[in-house]
Amino acid sequence: MNTDTTQDGVSPEPSDPHLGSEIAEAHSEKKFFGQPWGLANLFGVEMWERFSFYGMQSILAFYLYYSVTNGGLGMGQAAALSIVGAYGGFVYMTSLVASFIADRVLGSERTLFYSAVIVMLGHIALALIPGYVGLSIGLVLIGLGSGGVKTAAQVVLGQLYSRTDPRRDAGFSIFYMGVNLGGLFGPLVTNALWGWGGFHWGFGIAAVGMALGLIQYVAMRKTTIGAAGHTVPNPLPKNQYAQWIIGAVVVVAAVVALIATGIIKLEWLSNITAAIALIAAIALLVQMYTSPLTSAKEKSRLLGFIPMFIGGVLFFAIFQTQFTVLAVYSDARLDRNFFGIDLPPGLINSFNPIFIIIFSGVFATLWTKLGAKQWSTAVKFGVANIVIGCALFFFLPFAGGAENSTPLALIIWVYFLFTVAELLLSPVGNSLATKVAPEAFQSRMFAVWLMAVSMGTSLSGTLGGYYDPSDAGSEKVFFITVGVAAIVLGAIIIVAKNWVLKKFIDVR
Repeated sequence: MNTDTTQDGVSPEPSDPHLGSEIAEAHSEKKFFGQPWGLANLFGVEMWERFSFYGMQSILAFYLYYSVTNGGLGMGQAAALSIVGAYGGFVYMTSLVASFIADRVLGSERTLFYSAVIVMLGHIALALIPGYVGLSIGLVLIGLGSGGVKTAAQVVLGQLYSRTDPRRDAGFSIFYMGVNLGGLFGPLVTNALWGWGGFHWGFGIAAVGMALGLIQYVAMRKTTIGAAGHTVPNPLPKNQYAQWIIGAVVVVAAVVALIATGIIKLEWLSNITAAIALIAAIALLVQMYTSPLTSAKEKSRLLGFIPMFIGGVLFFAIFQTQFTVLAVYSDARLDRNFFGIDLPPGLINSFNPIFIIIFSGVFATLWTKLGAKQWSTAVKFGVANIVIGCALFFFLPFAGGAENSTPLALIIWVYFLFTVAELLLSPVGNSLATKVAPEAFQSRMFAVWLMAVSMGTSLSGTLGGYYDPSDAGSEKVFFITVGVAAIVLGAIIIVAKNWVLKKFIDVR
């Protein structure tokens, strides 16, 4: 579940430069595996939030396109997958909104708390309110809240340490484990409840998971978090509150009206979300490049980042198909009989976090031991795209096969390759965004990288509209076309590595 890796740097440091060290000292008497006890609290709330998020997302596509008689909404498959992709992209966009609220209105700690509450309310809406009303309310609330938890939790965690605290990286590594534990158990439990009592039971257990995270957080809030995240770095003048609120209401009302009247079709949502992410990324890059605060060297690095951005978009467009195309594949083609037990199709989403937990330490150790001899960022990005492109070719022998004819071992192998590619690109991309960021725009550069993730995730829904498991020829063309596109782009990035390194100057 790499898309939730460390984002320390999305939000500026507190205005008081000594606050980080003061907070660290305040918590030094209590340790959690040698770390501040606040890490244990943030680890827990993030784990439960990811449990609820990935648990719900693992059954969302099925809920949308399953017939009403099977408990679903009976939506067309293309529209359903477009919504899933657009929803995933929307979550990363709301991270930017959460950063604004944390930096200018609430502070990161209160943003975290209220965001977690909003996530829980969203899952409750999905569980209790039937039909499209519950779907609309639930997805909007979960999208807004998840973006807030994702951003604010890591900013608060960063403020538990001083900038020079040697425990800092280890603390974020432990925190990342919470992300993947939630991603592992969420689909397992949610799919089990779906199989037992229906979709709304699955959504309900996601709400319960988030509620448990909130209870734990509130119980430990004062004693473990302390002053971390309470500073508002750049307060928004109160006389500007009204215009921001009115503007947000107008935008939301306009979007709802356009969708409700059919002017914007559901099948278009993933493309629209991807387009918004692209426009935002271009605007941010142009603003940084033309700013007098950006030096010539920093401008050169921004140009070198563009191929990496493109590589990230295509990678995530394929990687996130685990919730769109591969969800449909698992439902229609996969033999899910496991020792006499018919496994729910959404259970496949637990394979990736299992592999992440096993192999993330291996990759970290590998890069550490190789040191300056390790591949450059461009090569890692190129190989990641080649690996994930090649992974799709393993579906070809089973194209057009009978229902539930593909062995479970195949999807496990494909997910292993997805994970290898993920570990080559996602954490590397997070790190790269912080290394090539202009000094004056640290947070803004990370926002550009988030837009690559948002755009790719949205396009995974668009790809779903071109996937037809009922036609062998169409299915083969789909996997070959997408796979070849990834391989070709990966090869181009590797060939361009010297140009990229030249533009990066002193960054590999």
